Amino acid sequence: MRILVVEDDKDICTLLSFHLKANGFETDMAYSGTEARAKLAKGGYGLAILDILLPGLSGVEILKYIRTESPVPELPVIMASALDDEADIIAALELGADDYITKPFSPKILAARVRSVIRRSGNRTEKGAVRTENGIFLDPGTRKCTINDVPVVLTATEFDMLLALIQEGGRVLTRSEIIGKIKGDDYPVTERSIDVQIAAIRKKLGALGSAIRTVWGIGYRYAEEDR
Repeated sequence: MRILVVEDDKDICTLLSFHLKANGFETDMAYSGTEARAKLAKGGYGLAILDILLPGLSGVEILKYIRTESPVPELPVIMASALDDEADIIAALELGADDYITKPFSPKILAARVRSVIRRSGNRTEKGAVRTENGIFLDPGTRKCTINDVPVVLTATEFDMLLALIQEGGRVLTRSEIIGKIKGDDYPVTERSIDVQIAAIRKKLGALGSAIRTVWGIGYRYAEEDR
């Protein structure tokens, strides 16, 4: 697993890289958005950690590039930024970030977040592929989603959310249950972020997004027809 750490403060970048290496990861560093984009275009990374405030291209612009133009649009991405306003966090999640951690943070916390995102992007191969009647196909082994054979790019979190809802066969999942299924009961994520990512999934599914039903005051369920 090779991780690209994108941070304009070279001392912080070196420190993060050191701790990630101590946890068994290979790392590469970029000090600007422009440098990061050039490295991402060559591929070979299993995860990216992006600061938002970068010289050249911003972290948000790099995230957009990853999701829409890069060789690996499903690449797991963690935003690591001093911007801690809820609006900034929600905006990053809406654009497809898999996680968001605010500075300052413990390197141990970052390593734990990295391991969590990696697990979410690759630990569901045993569940088997699912196909809905309206043509949505999810393959946990390859982490691919298609609608009638047309690819749909989902982040690791979005993929796991949609898979969890479909596998429940119409049963309502509370937001807390969704968090537990995809990230673990002790994962520090807000219920608001679940709503944001459900909205993103619906948008990506287009007309089929309406199959994800809101059960007001409770949570969500997947149902192609009303029951």
